[in-house]
Amino acid sequence: MRFEPAVSPSVEATSSAWCFAFVEGQVVLPEDPAATLVPQMPAVFEPWAERRHFLGRLEGLDCWALALRDLPRGWRRLPLRAAMMQFGEPLMALAGRAAQVLEWDRTHRHCGACGTPTELAAGERARRCPACGHTAYPRVSPAMMVLVWRERIAAGGGHELLLARSPHYVPGVYSALAGFVEAGESLEECVHREVAEEVGVRVGDLAYYGSQSWPFPHSLMVAYTARWLVGGIVPQAGEIEDAQWFALDALPKIPPRFSISGHLIRDTVRALGGPEPLATANPVSR
Repeated sequence: MRFEPAVSPSVEATSSAWCFAFVEGQVVLPEDPAATLVPQMPAVFEPWAERRHFLGRLEGLDCWALALRDLPRGWRRLPLRAAMMQFGEPLMALAGRAAQVLEWDRTHRHCGACGTPTELAAGERARRCPACGHTAYPRVSPAMMVLVWRERIAAGGGHELLLARSPHYVPGVYSALAGFVEAGESLEECVHREVAEEVGVRVGDLAYYGSQSWPFPHSLMVAYTARWLVGGIVPQAGEIEDAQWFALDALPKIPPRFSISGHLIRDTVRALGGPEPLATANPVSR
Protein backbone atom coordinates (compact mmCIF):
# COMPACT_ATOMS: atom_id res chain seq x y z
CA MET A 1 0.00 0.00 0.00
CA ARG A 2 1.50 3.30 -1.08
CA PHE A 3 1.54 6.25 1.31
CA GLU A 4 2.05 9.81 0.09
CA PRO A 5 2.84 12.20 2.97
CA ALA A 6 1.42 15.73 2.94
CA VAL A 7 0.66 18.60 5.32
CA SER A 8 -2.71 19.52 3.81
CA PRO A 9 -5.03 18.00 1.19
CA SER A 10 -4.06 19.10 -2.32
CA VAL A 11 -7.38 18.03 -3.78
CA GLU A 12 -10.92 17.54 -2.51
CA ALA A 13 -11.07 15.49 0.68
CA THR A 14 -12.12 11.85 0.37
CA SER A 15 -15.49 10.91 1.90
CA SER A 16 -13.87 8.20 4.04
CA ALA A 17 -10.41 8.29 5.54
CA TRP A 18 -7.97 6.46 7.76
CA CYS A 19 -8.57 8.15 11.11
CA PHE A 20 -5.90 7.63 13.76
CA ALA A 21 -7.71 9.02 16.79
CA PHE A 22 -6.18 9.28 20.26
CA VAL A 23 -7.51 9.90 23.76
CA GLU A 24 -4.85 10.75 26.34
CA GLY A 25 -2.18 9.19 24.14
CA GLN A 26 -4.03 5.93 23.51
CA VAL A 27 -5.38 4.79 20.14
CA VAL A 28 -9.15 4.71 19.64
CA LEU A 29 -10.44 1.44 18.15
CA PRO A 30 -13.89 -0.13 17.63
CA GLU A 31 -15.40 -1.45 20.86
CA ASP A 32 -15.65 -4.98 19.46
CA PRO A 33 -12.20 -6.55 20.05
CA ALA A 34 -12.67 -8.63 16.90
CA ALA A 35 -13.15 -5.51 14.73
CA THR A 36 -10.17 -4.02 12.91
CA LEU A 37 -9.36 -0.45 12.01
CA VAL A 38 -11.10 0.51 8.76
CA PRO A 39 -11.59 3.82 6.95
CA GLN A 40 -14.21 6.06 8.60
CA MET A 41 -15.94 9.34 7.83
CA PRO A 42 -13.85 11.93 9.75
CA ALA A 43 -17.13 13.52 10.87
CA VAL A 44 -17.65 10.49 13.15
CA PHE A 45 -15.09 11.98 15.55
CA GLU A 46 -15.90 15.65 15.00
CA PRO A 47 -17.87 16.22 18.26
CA TRP A 48 -14.87 15.00 20.29
CA ALA A 49 -11.98 16.31 18.18
CA GLU A 50 -9.78 18.99 19.79
CA ARG A 51 -6.92 18.89 17.30
CA ARG A 52 -6.49 17.37 13.85
CA HIS A 53 -3.60 17.04 11.44
CA PHE A 54 -3.58 15.80 7.86
CA LEU A 55 -0.93 13.13 7.31
CA GLY A 56 -1.26 12.35 3.61
CA ARG A 57 -2.94 9.68 1.51
CA LEU A 58 -2.77 5.91 1.68
CA GLU A 59 -3.82 4.30 -1.59
CA GLY A 60 -5.89 7.37 -2.45
CA LEU A 61 -7.60 7.74 0.94
CA ASP A 62 -6.95 10.68 3.28
CA CYS A 63 -5.17 9.95 6.56
CA TRP A 64 -5.83 12.05 9.66
CA ALA A 65 -4.36 12.26 13.16
CA LEU A 66 -7.03 13.31 15.68
CA ALA A 67 -6.76 14.21 19.36
CA LEU A 68 -10.09 13.61 21.09
CA ARG A 69 -11.21 15.13 24.38
CA ASP A 70 -13.18 12.01 25.31
CA LEU A 71 -13.90 8.49 24.12
CA PRO A 72 -16.92 8.27 21.77
CA ARG A 73 -19.63 5.70 22.48
CA GLY A 74 -18.97 2.41 20.71
CA TRP A 75 -15.18 2.81 20.81
CA ARG A 76 -12.39 1.69 23.14
CA ARG A 77 -8.85 2.86 23.63
CA LEU A 78 -5.66 0.82 23.57
CA PRO A 79 -1.99 1.64 24.29
CA LEU A 80 -0.16 2.60 21.11
CA ARG A 81 2.30 -0.29 21.25
CA ALA A 82 -0.48 -2.88 21.50
CA ALA A 83 -2.50 -1.21 18.75
CA MET A 84 0.48 -1.05 16.38
CA MET A 85 1.00 -4.77 16.83
CA GLN A 86 -2.53 -5.37 15.55
CA PHE A 87 -2.25 -3.09 12.51
CA GLY A 88 0.67 -4.46 10.55
CA GLU A 89 2.34 -2.41 7.84
CA PRO A 90 1.71 0.29 6.71
CA LEU A 91 -0.95 1.17 9.30
CA MET A 92 1.54 0.47 12.08
CA ALA A 93 3.90 3.14 10.76
CA LEU A 94 1.06 5.60 10.20
CA ALA A 95 -0.21 5.16 13.75
CA GLY A 96 3.27 5.96 15.00
CA ARG A 97 3.47 9.00 12.73
CA ALA A 98 0.09 10.24 13.95
CA ALA A 99 1.09 9.84 17.60
CA GLN A 100 4.31 11.80 17.10
CA VAL A 101 2.60 14.63 15.21
CA LEU A 102 -0.06 15.02 17.89
CA GLU A 103 2.49 14.94 20.70
CA TRP A 104 4.64 17.55 18.95
CA ASP A 105 1.57 19.77 18.51
CA ARG A 106 0.60 19.34 22.18
CA THR A 107 4.04 20.18 23.53
CA HIS A 108 4.74 23.21 21.31
CA ARG A 109 1.66 25.33 21.94
CA HIS A 110 3.92 28.08 23.29
CA CYS A 111 7.24 29.37 22.01
CA GLY A 112 10.21 27.82 23.75
CA ALA A 113 12.17 31.06 23.36
CA CYS A 114 9.74 33.77 24.53
CA GLY A 115 6.59 31.96 25.73
CA THR A 116 4.20 33.46 23.16
CA PRO A 117 1.40 31.15 21.91
CA THR A 118 2.51 29.61 18.62
CA GLU A 119 0.57 29.27 15.37
CA LEU A 120 0.50 26.50 12.79
CA ALA A 121 2.66 27.44 9.81
CA ALA A 122 1.16 27.30 6.33
CA GLY A 123 2.60 24.80 3.88
CA GLU A 124 4.83 22.91 6.31
CA ARG A 125 4.65 20.82 9.47
CA ALA A 126 5.70 23.52 11.91
CA ARG A 127 4.52 25.84 14.65
CA ARG A 128 5.80 29.40 14.45
CA CYS A 129 5.98 32.14 17.06
CA PRO A 130 4.31 35.36 15.81
CA ALA A 131 6.40 37.43 18.23
CA CYS A 132 10.00 36.30 17.72
CA GLY A 133 9.70 34.04 14.67
CA HIS A 134 11.04 30.92 16.37
CA THR A 135 9.88 27.83 14.45
CA ALA A 136 9.39 24.39 16.00
CA TYR A 137 9.27 21.29 13.82
CA PRO A 138 8.27 17.78 14.96
CA ARG A 139 11.05 16.45 17.12
CA VAL A 140 13.04 13.42 15.94
CA SER A 141 15.64 11.92 18.29
CA PRO A 142 18.25 9.75 16.53
CA ALA A 143 19.27 6.62 18.38
CA MET A 144 21.62 3.82 17.43
CA MET A 145 21.14 0.10 17.87
CA VAL A 146 23.97 -2.37 17.47
CA LEU A 147 24.15 -6.16 17.48
CA VAL A 148 27.65 -7.30 18.42
CA TRP A 149 28.87 -10.67 17.14
CA ARG A 150 32.04 -12.75 17.39
CA GLU A 151 33.41 -16.11 16.38
CA ARG A 152 32.58 -18.62 19.08
CA ILE A 153 35.45 -19.18 21.47
CA ALA A 154 34.14 -22.48 22.82
CA ALA A 155 34.84 -25.76 21.10
CA GLY A 156 32.81 -26.38 17.98
CA GLY A 157 33.26 -23.01 16.34
CA GLY A 158 30.35 -21.00 14.95
CA HIS A 159 29.30 -17.56 16.15
CA GLU A 160 27.88 -15.83 19.22
CA LEU A 161 25.78 -12.70 19.72
CA LEU A 162 26.09 -10.23 22.58
CA LEU A 163 22.58 -9.62 23.91
CA ALA A 164 21.56 -7.60 26.94
CA ARG A 165 18.51 -6.75 28.97
CA SER A 166 17.49 -3.55 30.77
CA PRO A 167 15.80 -3.60 34.18
CA HIS A 168 12.45 -2.57 32.65
CA TYR A 169 12.30 -5.57 30.29
CA VAL A 170 10.04 -8.47 31.17
CA PRO A 171 12.01 -11.36 32.72
CA GLY A 172 14.06 -13.37 30.27
CA VAL A 173 13.92 -10.90 27.36
CA TYR A 174 17.21 -9.88 25.73
CA SER A 175 17.90 -7.54 22.82
CA ALA A 176 20.62 -5.63 20.99
CA LEU A 177 22.33 -2.64 22.60
CA ALA A 178 20.83 0.81 21.98
CA GLY A 179 21.22 4.42 23.01
CA PHE A 180 20.50 8.01 21.98
CA VAL A 181 22.96 10.04 19.93
CA GLU A 182 24.48 12.93 21.87
CA ALA A 183 24.94 16.47 20.56
CA GLY A 184 27.95 16.73 18.24
CA GLU A 185 28.21 12.96 17.87
CA SER A 186 28.01 10.84 14.71
CA LEU A 187 26.05 7.60 14.64
CA GLU A 188 29.26 5.60 14.45
CA GLU A 189 30.76 7.47 17.41
CA CYS A 190 27.57 6.76 19.32
CA VAL A 191 27.88 3.04 18.60
CA HIS A 192 31.42 2.88 19.97
CA ARG A 193 30.58 5.00 23.03
CA GLU A 194 27.38 3.15 23.95
CA VAL A 195 28.95 -0.29 23.56
CA ALA A 196 31.87 0.73 25.75
CA GLU A 197 29.59 2.30 28.36
CA GLU A 198 26.93 -0.41 28.48
CA VAL A 199 29.01 -3.58 28.31
CA GLY A 200 32.67 -2.51 28.42
CA VAL A 201 33.87 -4.00 25.12
CA ARG A 202 35.37 -2.56 21.93
CA VAL A 203 33.97 -3.27 18.47
CA GLY A 204 34.90 -2.78 14.81
CA ASP A 205 33.67 -3.54 11.29
CA LEU A 206 30.45 -1.58 11.73
CA ALA A 207 27.87 -2.40 9.08
CA TYR A 208 24.67 -0.44 8.56
CA TYR A 209 21.55 -2.63 8.75
CA GLY A 210 18.50 -0.36 8.51
CA SER A 211 16.33 2.17 10.33
CA GLN A 212 12.88 2.46 11.84
CA SER A 213 10.78 5.34 13.09
CA TRP A 214 9.89 4.51 16.69
CA PRO A 215 7.26 6.65 18.44
CA PHE A 216 8.40 5.85 21.98
CA PRO A 217 8.69 8.75 22.35
CA HIS A 218 9.96 10.17 19.01
CA SER A 219 13.01 8.17 17.99
CA LEU A 220 14.65 7.26 14.71
CA MET A 221 16.35 3.93 15.36
CA VAL A 222 19.42 3.35 13.18
CA ALA A 223 20.68 -0.23 13.42
CA TYR A 224 24.14 -1.69 12.87
CA THR A 225 26.03 -4.91 13.33
CA ALA A 226 29.57 -4.85 14.71
CA ARG A 227 32.32 -7.39 15.32
CA TRP A 228 33.73 -7.78 18.82
CA LEU A 229 37.38 -6.82 19.06
CA VAL A 230 38.43 -7.00 22.70
CA GLY A 231 37.13 -6.85 26.26
CA GLY A 232 35.07 -8.84 28.71
CA ILE A 233 31.46 -7.96 29.43
CA VAL A 234 30.97 -5.48 32.26
CA PRO A 235 27.27 -4.44 32.48
CA GLN A 236 26.70 -0.74 33.16
CA ALA A 237 25.16 -0.28 36.61
CA GLY A 238 21.58 0.98 36.50
CA GLU A 239 21.32 0.58 32.72
CA ILE A 240 22.07 -3.07 31.95
CA GLU A 241 20.68 -5.74 34.23
CA ASP A 242 22.45 -8.57 32.42
CA ALA A 243 24.48 -9.09 29.25
CA GLN A 244 25.84 -12.36 27.86
CA TRP A 245 27.24 -14.05 24.79
CA PHE A 246 24.70 -16.45 23.29
CA ALA A 247 25.28 -19.17 20.71
CA LEU A 248 23.08 -18.81 17.61
CA ASP A 249 21.22 -22.01 18.46
CA ALA A 250 20.69 -21.09 22.12
CA LEU A 251 19.24 -17.59 22.12
CA PRO A 252 16.99 -16.33 24.94
CA LYS A 253 13.64 -14.65 24.33
CA ILE A 254 14.07 -11.77 21.88
CA PRO A 255 11.78 -9.01 20.53
CA PRO A 256 9.39 -9.90 17.69
CA ARG A 257 9.69 -8.47 14.19
CA PHE A 258 7.37 -5.69 15.31
CA SER A 259 10.53 -3.72 16.13
CA ILE A 260 13.75 -3.33 14.19
CA SER A 261 15.59 -5.19 16.97
CA GLY A 262 13.59 -8.31 16.14
CA HIS A 263 14.49 -8.02 12.46
CA LEU A 264 18.14 -7.24 13.21
CA ILE A 265 18.69 -10.26 15.44
CA ARG A 266 16.88 -12.76 13.20
CA ASP A 267 18.49 -11.57 9.98
CA THR A 268 21.94 -11.59 11.55
CA VAL A 269 21.42 -15.11 12.85
CA ARG A 270 20.45 -16.19 9.35
CA ALA A 271 23.43 -14.39 7.79
CA LEU A 272 25.79 -16.15 10.20
CA GLY A 273 24.28 -19.54 9.37
CA GLY A 274 22.19 -20.07 12.48
CA PRO A 275 18.61 -21.38 12.89
CA GLU A 276 15.51 -19.17 13.11
CA PRO A 277 15.04 -18.05 16.74
CA LEU A 278 11.78 -19.38 18.18
CA ALA A 279 11.48 -17.62 21.52
CA THR A 280 9.72 -14.27 21.15
CA ALA A 281 8.92 -11.68 23.79
CA ASN A 282 5.52 -10.12 24.32
CA PRO A 283 6.11 -6.57 22.95
CA VAL A 284 3.12 -5.11 24.80
CA SER A 285 4.68 -5.80 28.18
CA ARG A 286 8.07 -4.32 27.32
